[in-house]
Amino acid sequence: MEKAVKEENIKALKADLAKATSLVIADFRGISVKSDTSVRREFRASGCSYRVVKNTLLGIAAKGTPFEKVDKFLAGPTAIAYSFEDPAAPAKVATKIAKQEEKFVIKGGYVDGKALDVKGVEALSSLPGKDELRATFLATLLAVPQNFLRLTTAAQQNMLLLLAARERALQEGGAK
Repeated sequence: MEKAVKEENIKALKADLAKATSLVIADFRGISVKSDTSVRREFRASGCSYRVVKNTLLGIAAKGTPFEKVDKFLAGPTAIAYSFEDPAAPAKVATKIAKQEEKFVIKGGYVDGKALDVKGVEALSSLPGKDELRATFLATLLAVPQNFLRLTTAAQQNMLLLLAARERALQEGGAK
């Protein structure tokens, strides 16, 4: 690879890492082209970027950034997956793929200033995603007004049910 191309790749990788919320590093040795294509498709569908990188280029790009801590995972063929939005997304997809494809091996990862080992990546994958957290938060916000509305209308509903029951009782009693 020419020096200019290497420098351009390093610059692009450094820019992506600066915006990334998390990173998963994996060994893809022995994966067929068909499997690799489906892996790429799955990462893309989850809003993640997935690429194969040279260890030296990733090491140079990570220097001077918080991702510097991932140097210990840079051995052998390396593929990285990262997300700009949801920190748990690359870990979820990588863990799922690692269970399906035995030759896809997670080496480690990075999130929130910490380098993660394989167990750390698996723990990150079990966390709820951004959309799930938003839904939970929205449900929590809506629960208070809904409960208040139910409480304020309960007395009127109970009164109507009582009157309806009394009316039925009078109709049954009057018909006899």
